[in-house]
Amino acid sequence: MATTTSKVLARTAAATSSTTLYTVPASTTTVVTNIAVCNNAASAATFTILLNDIELHKDTALAANSTVYIDCKQVLPTTQTIKALASAVTIDFHISGVEIV
Repeated sequence: MATTTSKVLARTAAATSSTTLYTVPASTTTVVTNIAVCNNAASAATFTILLNDIELHKDTALAANSTVYIDCKQVLPTTQTIKALASAVTIDFHISGVEIV
């Protein structure tokens, strides 16, 4: 019988180059359920999120001192990744989901 665990998949500040935030563990399937992207700066910025190197959001604009919430149900099999980058390190990513083993 499969075991499901709700989990914080990533909670980190952005880098300005593509960085792996999460890799699905062996013998596991992950469902990404929510993504919050927060811009803590007084100026606008952009962000990109990739699921297994395929863009989910590309160069998405985010106003100063604001947050965008992305509600999704994206399934990632074993070894697939979540990557992200932003135009400024003042962007924070908060990604939640469920791991199924």
